Amino acid sequence: MTCKGCMERDNVSSGATMEFILLGFSELLHLRVLLFFTFLIVHLITLAGNMMIFIAVVMEPSRPPMLFFLGQLSAVELCYTLVIVPKALLSLAVGGSPISMLGCAAQMHFFVALGGAECFLLAAMAYDRYVAVCQPLRYAALMGEGLCLHLALACALGAFTVALGLTVAVFRLPFCQPCCIDHFFCDVPAVLRLACTQGYAAELALLAACVLLLLLPFLLILASYLCIAVALLGVTSLVGRGKAFSTCISHLAITLLHYGCATFIYIRPKSNYSPARDKVVSLVYTNVTPLMYPLIYSLRNKEIRGILRKMLRKKKIGELGYYQSCDVCVW
Repeated sequence: MTCKGCMERDNVSSGATMEFILLGFSELLHLRVLLFFTFLIVHLITLAGNMMIFIAVVMEPSRPPMLFFLGQLSAVELCYTLVIVPKALLSLAVGGSPISMLGCAAQMHFFVALGGAECFLLAAMAYDRYVAVCQPLRYAALMGEGLCLHLALACALGAFTVALGLTVAVFRLPFCQPCCIDHFFCDVPAVLRLACTQGYAAELALLAACVLLLLLPFLLILASYLCIAVALLGVTSLVGRGKAFSTCISHLAITLLHYGCATFIYIRPKSNYSPARDKVVSLVYTNVTPLMYPLIYSLRNKEIRGILRKMLRKKKIGELGYYQSCDVCVW
């Protein structure tokens, strides 16, 4: 699939009718079929895993704060993968997929908003772990249902606002290069590469968004875990330390996965941009990382394991009751 010319400054006003071309992995002709089915299988497993956790949390009548945040995180991951992966699969299927300028802006906005909401949620979960470890006697009073709802709402609104500002700033730029995006979705660095502005002015909006969506939550998470580490130094019992650390390990693993990829992609100058390298890293945080979340939490979180066991037990009891009723009908 070829690109459709260039977009000059005069054409920006009619941006809704313009098209970008998502090249995806069109250069890997001999691997496209393998990549397509690999992405599809990973996508379906990711959807099933996050849906399972979300349903488990919704069905639990008494939800502690960490379980509430896990449900929010799973909902974000569900939307996150649905924003990116279907278009990427289409790009693999046809060898390059067209997307309108408005569609590209919408995809970028929701991708940044959902990724930012995840960063804020990780910070809220870090605060929850800080209260649980450092102030256990006041945990129930501090982490009430009202505070959890307000934190979740603040995470969503804050990320949505920053993402909207970043998207507007990016698509106000003139695009005077060929309209081919060497990526499988409208990622910010890939779209910025098409802008014909000189210097670092085009990157200021991205830098501001990184400070608000990445650096600020990371500093809050770091402060929480520094307080937790100081508190654990005062615990003389190895069993007590191990128990406190086990409540944080799942959250730490998810935080390292999320921030490792995000830092590599977004916190660097435009001159270091490499399309091939970025696409490989993007595969990790749009496919592998969301797949790892349900695995990590289902294996490490005792509340999730308990709820899943209850769900399986109810299902078995329901099936047993169904078969017994069928036997009665036969007799």
